[in-house]
Amino acid sequence: MYIWKLFEQPITVGVKLLQTMQLKTFILHFILGGTIVSVVTFLGSQGKGMLAAFVATFPTMTALTFALVYGKAGQVATVNYAKGLLLMTPPWIIYVLCLIFLLPRWGFVKSLLAGVLTYMILAGIVSVVMKHLGRG
Repeated sequence: MYIWKLFEQPITVGVKLLQTMQLKTFILHFILGGTIVSVVTFLGSQGKGMLAAFVATFPTMTALTFALVYGKAGQVATVNYAKGLLLMTPPWIIYVLCLIFLLPRWGFVKSLLAGVLTYMILAGIVSVVMKHLGRG
């Protein structure tokens, strides 16, 4: 049994109910993310790259994620997530640049692998530097 307080009144929740709530939340998050990916894929495959990029980068995903993290873990976790997003933006930009410049030369699979590998290496470097500075 788990006990929470809501408006200073204790709430007791059974483990089975908690697991059901977590599964429903997971399914909702999966559907929301999948819907956005599907819309972006559809738009991109229709030759509407700018619109697809707009939908993909529109703050909907981050706004939803901010709201979900805040609701689950509060202000500190949300701020830490936002800081992490900013720190991982330069590696992500370089990943996209790899695709832009390598795709015409190497083809899709090789350029995607090179971009993802580059992202992972740079993200790892950012993580190590942040831990070394005591901020990660």
